[in-house]
Parts: sequence; C-alpha cells; structure tokens
Amino acid sequence: MPVPKLHLSKHDPHRVHLGITSLKPKTSNTNAGLPRASEGILLMTARLVLYGILAAVMAVSWASSCVIYRAAEIGDLVAPLDIIESGNLAAVVVGSGNGFENPERMGPSIAIGWDQRMLIVDAGRGVSEALRTSRIPLAQAEAVLLTSLLPENTVGLDDLLLTGWRQPREQSLRVYGPPGTRALCEAILQGHAIGIEAEGRSRGLPAGGAVLTGFDVEPGFSVELDGLAIEAFDLPGGPTPALGWRFERQGQSMFVAGAGWAPEAVVSAAKDVDYLFHEAVIIPPAEDAEEAGILIDPELLRMEAALHTNILDVGGIASRANAGALVLFRMKPPPFYDFQVTATVRKTYSGDLVVSSDGEEITPPRL
Repeated sequence: MPVPKLHLSKHDPHRVHLGITSLKPKTSNTNAGLPRASEGILLMTARLVLYGILAAVMAVSWASSCVIYRAAEIGDLVAPLDIIESGNLAAVVVGSGNGFENPERMGPSIAIGWDQRMLIVDAGRGVSEALRTSRIPLAQAEAVLLTSLLPENTVGLDDLLLTGWRQPREQSLRVYGPPGTRALCEAILQGHAIGIEAEGRSRGLPAGGAVLTGFDVEPGFSVELDGLAIEAFDLPGGPTPALGWRFERQGQSMFVAGAGWAPEAVVSAAKDVDYLFHEAVIIPPAEDAEEAGILIDPELLRMEAALHTNILDVGGIASRANAGALVLFRMKPPPFYDFQVTATVRKTYSGDLVVSSDGEEITPPRL
C-alpha cells in the first residue's frame, strides 16, 4: 500500500498535512461578530441622543420665537402710536360698516388728515379699536363732525372721548353736527359724570381731556383750519336733519355723505370732488324678496329703502357729480364679495372705485 506524501503548509512550515486534510481541528467562531455589533449599538445610541438634543434646541427656539412674536404683537396692539403725518390732504376709512354688528367692519367713521392735524367724520361703534387698526392715535382727533344724530353715527362718542382721555388727551373734544348735537354732548357728560370724576381723581388725568363740547351747526356753516376749508351742506328729505361735509385744500377735495336719502343734494354739494364717500346697500323689492324665500314685512323694506342709497343708484350719483373717485363705505352684506359690488356700480360709473375696508387710506390723485 503506497504511503501518503507529506506536505508542509505554506503558512506554517512546521505544520504537517496528510493529503488535503489538515490535522488541526476546526474551531467555532460564534463570538467573532460581538465587538462589531456593540459598536453599532453605541453609534445608534449616540445618533439618537444627538437628534434629541437638536429637537430640544429646535423646540426651545420655536417657543422663543412664538414668545417674541406674541410680545411684538401685544406691543403693536397697546404701544403708543406716533402722530400721523398726512401731507396736504388725506383720508382713512376708519370704520367701513354701518349700524349693524359686524366684527369685520366697524361702525361708520372717516378720518380727514392734513399735516399733523386730524378730524373724524362720525363716530360709529368700535371707533377706538378702528382707530388703532388704522394706526391713528386717539388723542390726535381734535374734533368730530357728525352727518346726523342717528345712533350709528354717535354711539362711539363717549368711547372716543374717554378712551382717548387715558392717552392722555389734554384738550376738550369738540363735536359739530346738526341741531341737537350740543344737547347730546351734555347728556353724555352727565351720564358719565360720576365715573369721570372718579377716574380723573384716581389716575391724575387732566380734567380738560374729559370735556365733550358740542356745537349745533346749520347748512352753510364753514370754517378754515390751517388752510383746510370745511363746509357743511344740507341733505334734506330724511327723518332727521343731516349734513354732508366737504373738505378742500390746495386743489384737492373730498366730500363725505352720511345720509342716503338726498341724492340730488349730494350731486350738487360734491360737484367735481376728487373723492366722494358714499354708502350703497342692496334692498330688494318686496316681490323679489318673496320669490327668494325671504320672509320680511314689505313695509319694512319700503322704510329701509327710503333711508339708504341702493347699490344700483350710487354709480349714477357719482357720475352726475363728476367725482374723480367713489369710495363706498357703510357696507352691509349682501353682496358678499367686492367684485359683485364693483360689477354692479361699474354699470353706471367709470371713475376710480374703492370698495373700502377698515383702515383703508385714501389720497386724492388730482393735484
């Protein structure tokens, strides 16, 4: 029987192999991967810790940003406002709504400004908040001009007076309007007399800033303040005396019509103005309301129509007055969208058209 040849291992010259089979038994290597697995677990743990730290930093940064933003927002709501510089002549639609509640439109109020002076035409509901939205300091309004004594124009007078007093306003707030304005102002002061005395004493507020001085004026009343010519025009035919106010300064002009029941008087008084401020509402005929399923007393619709200017007619008033622009305010839905209002008014008026919102700034284009 042949004897197998002996071979020396290439790796170990002293190791002997018989044929192709090693004499050294094979051993198990089950623990060879443990160090590598432990390294992987440690790496994953480190990554998770890092991600947690980054998430915490981001959360703190986000929270800090929210706090800073909220602080800035609060500051913007309550911080003192700078006096408005209006230039030659400008207006702000402080409140674009009417007497009905509407959180998106405060009660009717128009600010007329020139240089650093400011007048307010009508003081509707929420006038103080509306002035803040318009970035106008309450104490800058030195006088109020009323278009009529309807409550929608006057309910903000005590708000304007007493909230502005805290800024503090040091001078009395003057109010000019139709006959009855003086009595209204006296009644407001009488109604708040106890509170005014207590507030002034406890806060050390200037007594003059809580005075509301009313003046009854007739159509034709006019005055000039630092180059601003102001004139009151009669708007007859309604349930109470009403005035329209015209403002002119250095070739620029505006007319604010508070009443909707005297279209021809508005056409005459607002002739060739740069901006005509006017209401426009939809009051459907009784038969149309009935067909639409709106249950309302036809007599109430008739009475409402007698007080207001229909949206179908306001464009014709502005056209006949040759107004450079028409600013619609005292708005009340419907229509629900501005484009619906614009499409309707455009049928009878081709000038500039503004469907205003609270805080809308108006500057006459004609120089």
